[in-house]
Amino acid sequence: MRTADLRTRLLAAALSAVAGFVDAVGFLLTGGFFVSFMSGNTTRMAVGLAQAARPALVAATLIALFVSGVFVGTVIGRLVGRRRRPVLLAFATAGLAAAALCHGLGATSVAVGLLALSMGAENTVLTEEGEAPVGVTYMTGALVKLGKRLALIFFGGDRWAWVPMLLLWLGLLTGAVLGALAFAHLGGAALWIASAAMGLLTLSAVVSPRR
Repeated sequence: MRTADLRTRLLAAALSAVAGFVDAVGFLLTGGFFVSFMSGNTTRMAVGLAQAARPALVAATLIALFVSGVFVGTVIGRLVGRRRRPVLLAFATAGLAAAALCHGLGATSVAVGLLALSMGAENTVLTEEGEAPVGVTYMTGALVKLGKRLALIFFGGDRWAWVPMLLLWLGLLTGAVLGALAFAHLGGAALWIASAAMGLLTLSAVVSPRR
């Protein structure tokens, strides 16, 4: 495994952990909506539409903000070129900090919107040639790849190709558990922890740029 590949995989796992943390806090803040898991929000939206309920609008708004974050992140990445990774990490850090600040000021709805926007942008950090090699805020695809790569071992496949997918899932799981625990003690102020963690990832990308 090349060093660059290892760094990217570790960063992906770290981003998944932050996403899990933020998603757990967002889920608890909103009473059951997601700020990074748009499949869940799509289901909430569909059920809300069927029942003509307000949750459909909430879910739709979060989906739109998430997609907007991906859009903005992609545009920024194109504009900054090789500096894409640290710049996008800094953008996500600023978004999380702004969300924490808005919550502290009592603007919880704005804070939740910023979380969805930031998580969308986070998914563009690892973009290569216009496409993200792996989604860091949702795990269905990672778990499918995990199962496939385990199966391929019996047909001569790489014996360790499944490990990165497992790390992604464990990262999200660990982050979500920590997010729920932090929320139980700090409430929405736990978002400052997520902002600090993203800031550390940004600093790491600045200090040790990609070769």
